[in-house]
Amino acid sequence: MAIRLNQIRTLRELYKAVALQPADSDKLRYPVVTSLLDRVSLYQGDITKLEVDAIVNAANKSLLVDGAIHAAAGRELLKECRTLNGCETGDAKITKGYQLPSRHVIHTVGPIYSKSDVQRRAEKLASCYRTSLQLAVDNSLKHIAFPSISTGIYGYPITDATHLALDEVRRFLDSEKADTLERVIFVVWSDADKAVYEELIPEYFPPDSEPSEAKQE
Repeated sequence: MAIRLNQIRTLRELYKAVALQPADSDKLRYPVVTSLLDRVSLYQGDITKLEVDAIVNAANKSLLVDGAIHAAAGRELLKECRTLNGCETGDAKITKGYQLPSRHVIHTVGPIYSKSDVQRRAEKLASCYRTSLQLAVDNSLKHIAFPSISTGIYGYPITDATHLALDEVRRFLDSEKADTLERVIFVVWSDADKAVYEELIPEYFPPDSEPSEAKQE
């Protein structure tokens, strides 16, 4: 069953439910912008189930690896990907969503992690988020859902990757070019990855006030 946008809680809702806790003031990386709390979400589950304008596929350079997104979209997605002539690391390309609930798939190629070239690979990973967001805006899409790019078999440390993801999304949403983008969704699968996002999101998207609901012991 498809998951609709109104079923995905925003950061404002997560703070209100105390699923997110405000960060200490000395850890804040950006100022409070209240409107952003309604434009960003954290969702744990299957990205192929989201009924949004675009989901992001963490692809390889050929764009032809027949993974979960390709399986859910059907063979037509693979056929369209064959016409795109691949994709460079840090770049992104867009296709239709076919049998997915999502209208489009944005394919981006993350870097393979290596301690010998950390800075260049960090720049490539940041570019994955930046180019995907720009592609969404260029195609008049209102929602985009990201997996945690490069943190699987490509071996990028989840904490480092999450900092980069949150920073790029915050920078983009702070810019005028993002005015038409209504929702950015960070999608995680494991509890461990979810915990990292829950810890770091408040540093980049702080709440406008203390949550009004407190947990009762």
